[in-house]
Amino acid sequence: MSIEEYNAAVDKYSDNVYRFILKNIKDEEKAKDIVQDAFEKLWVKAENVPYKKVKSYLFSTAYHTMIDALRKEKNQTGISEADLTSHIHTGQYSDLNEILHKAIEKLPGSQKSVILLRDYEGYSYDEIAEITGLSESQVKVYIYRGRMFLRNYIGSLETVI
Repeated sequence: MSIEEYNAAVDKYSDNVYRFILKNIKDEEKAKDIVQDAFEKLWVKAENVPYKKVKSYLFSTAYHTMIDALRKEKNQTGISEADLTSHIHTGQYSDLNEILHKAIEKLPGSQKSVILLRDYEGYSYDEIAEITGLSESQVKVYIYRGRMFLRNYIGSLETVI
């Protein structure tokens, strides 16, 4: 990859990578550091990464850097440790977007990441598997479980509206 292609990748993908990381960790400074680390790793490996694979490489690198940071802080909760039934929303409220964001925040880390990659960034199952290092079937399971949690949390649209 040339310097011009690298600069084009920074212009084209930095906001998307930052937004993805920020939605996962909710800390602007840490998100900026993770994105910067991802671009630094891309710069170091620039001659080995073809321009066609830059987007996937950046999201994968940023995702794995974020996971490493979360592990260092011991903030990651596994699905078996989370009490999903205590997070059901039953009150009546009209701001669906706010409820959805609150519900996404309550998802375990793996489910949250794959839901964001699929529904917010528009990646396919195999692209998400490549980015996260999970199998494609595991990605589908996490997305299914995450969507079921979101459905149970939000409840019926009549309750929300």
